[in-house]
Amino acid sequence: MRACTSRPETHYDVIVAGGGAGGVGAALGAAQAGASVLLVEKYGFLGGAATSSNVLAYCGFFMQGAEPVKAISGVADLVLDELRGLGLNCEPFCSPTTLNWIIPLEPEAVKLALDRILQSHDVNVLLHSRVAAATRTAERLEAVTLAAMDGRRRVVGEAFVDATGDANLALVAGLPCRIGNDAGYLQAATGPIRVGGRDRSIPVDRSAIIAAFKEYNKCGAYPTARLDGGIYTEVPCTGDMWWMMYDHGLRDLSSDSFTQAEQSSRAAAHAYVEVLRNNVPGFENAYLLQTGPQIGIRESRHPPARYELTKDDLLKGRQRPDGVARAAWPIEDHTVPGKPVYQSIGGAGYADIPLDCVRARGLENLFYAGRTIGSDPAAYASVRVMGTAFATGEAAGKAAAAYCAVPCNAQSSPAMATAETENHLCQ
Repeated sequence: MRACTSRPETHYDVIVAGGGAGGVGAALGAAQAGASVLLVEKYGFLGGAATSSNVLAYCGFFMQGAEPVKAISGVADLVLDELRGLGLNCEPFCSPTTLNWIIPLEPEAVKLALDRILQSHDVNVLLHSRVAAATRTAERLEAVTLAAMDGRRRVVGEAFVDATGDANLALVAGLPCRIGNDAGYLQAATGPIRVGGRDRSIPVDRSAIIAAFKEYNKCGAYPTARLDGGIYTEVPCTGDMWWMMYDHGLRDLSSDSFTQAEQSSRAAAHAYVEVLRNNVPGFENAYLLQTGPQIGIRESRHPPARYELTKDDLLKGRQRPDGVARAAWPIEDHTVPGKPVYQSIGGAGYADIPLDCVRARGLENLFYAGRTIGSDPAAYASVRVMGTAFATGEAAGKAAAAYCAVPCNAQSSPAMATAETENHLCQ
């Protein structure tokens, strides 16, 4: 980490808001480029949806196909290496219902791995803190006010990365944000759960799950739209079942809507495990091990970027000289709860994400990572996943460091966060 000489302790080169995959990628990318970095996270742990929403799979690391072909590399590989050191093999798993390649996760390992890797890169982390306000001069952010456990504090930065997922930094900075798609509809939220107590000597019988929920849907309080038994796999190192079976449509971004979603998701989780217990062989002693901590939010606000990745970019697998990351996950539209619609990426199986997708329109020193990057509604349904978020985060972090005029070095040049291609930002 480059020391900030003759500056107050509250001054950093790059300030990253949000500690999910995008925020971690941004913090690591900026730190590798030599910047002093502060990462601010509202929870008491890092990891984003993987640790806060029970989404126990990294999606987007691999392209679709008969064999897993890697699309994402860079700092994301450092995270996977740290997870392997904690006992996860991080081998890709092909979902039998979607035919996509995912990396199964265990959330406690993710929390510790991210703590360790950020510490090893001298990234300053503030947990239980969030951005409450921003100070700007014309088209430049000057500082943010953090609401923390010890009150409010003002932190000055040269460049900023919004990796909050909900565009909270862009919002408090006064940028106009689109909600949902062009018609205001939001991708449905999801409530994946962990189920313990399964007899692992008995294979999971998908047909029995399908039959049980066909009967449950006739009069159950929380009928599921997933009529195929849902998406499930085994949680690494535990033997628990990870199961995505519940989806909840969101009318808007009000606290009332989210309260209803959270409460319904928890009630449905208990009901669904009871269905397993009473109807599916091997689940006679099953119990609900974990929900949340919060429902999985697929979509909220979209801040203005200098370029929006388009559906056409993805369907054609468009590659471009200004690409800084790759989108390889299919367009996965959840506008209708429980009825995802998939469209595969064209061309070579991935599309380049250009630099202007991670640059804010209206603020010259604000960058985006993860779910906040520029994308139209269809492209968003691809780029929102965590594997892609690591890559866009790394690109945003290195671009932010370049804005600060932090010298690049041969070891950590701000290259495209993919398995092969380099595209330098510091010239």
